[in-house]
Amino acid sequence: MIFRLLEPSGLIEQGGPLVWVLLVLAFVGAVCVVERLFFFHRARINVGDLLVGLSNHVRRKAFAEAQHEAARAPGPVARVAHSLLLRHHLVRSDLRDVAQEAGQLEVPRIEKNIRLILGVALLAPLVGMLGTLLGMVETFQRVGEQGGYAGPAELAGGVFQALVTSVMGLTVAVPMYLFYLYFLGRAKRLVHRIERAGIEMVNLISDARAETGIVSFREEVEARKRSARKSKGEDAS
Repeated sequence: MIFRLLEPSGLIEQGGPLVWVLLVLAFVGAVCVVERLFFFHRARINVGDLLVGLSNHVRRKAFAEAQHEAARAPGPVARVAHSLLLRHHLVRSDLRDVAQEAGQLEVPRIEKNIRLILGVALLAPLVGMLGTLLGMVETFQRVGEQGGYAGPAELAGGVFQALVTSVMGLTVAVPMYLFYLYFLGRAKRLVHRIERAGIEMVNLISDARAETGIVSFREEVEARKRSARKSKGEDAS
């Protein structure tokens, strides 16, 4: 009986048309889970090793090599570091803005399909409960058509058919909710790594530029303005 129920034909026969809805939800959830598994697998990277490698290039003022290494590394952390290296001539405050904007652009990619998995986990038991209630209504309607007389076997068979959708709904919802919690934790950790890498890259670029005496374009313009104002003041005196 159980193995016959697990067959697709048995599910449709026992659960009714709402089984198709549950199967569609299960398919959508499975596709989202596989996509997120591949994404987080590609995003796996040792942030410490990446920052050490980039710091060696930055301290030698080899920004082209640092950009090449960041571009080769996979994942959002490397993309944020690459965005900062492309604008290494900016002052610290502007670099912080670049790091924040680059991190914000990565958040939608990180959170993609996670809410959809949660939606499947929430909808599946509701659809299953709806199928159960409709099955119970149909069962008691049949009993009423027979004049209120129904044997225990017939009543038990109707209740059994009605509960099939609830079992399927929970079967879909439980693993989907577990995957949602797993991906949510992975996403939060990845966002934390992006923020950490952004802060460390800003400090690394700013400190390396200060040690080598390199000034940004804004600093150079402000220095020229101060020099011009100072020379005008001396001429006036």
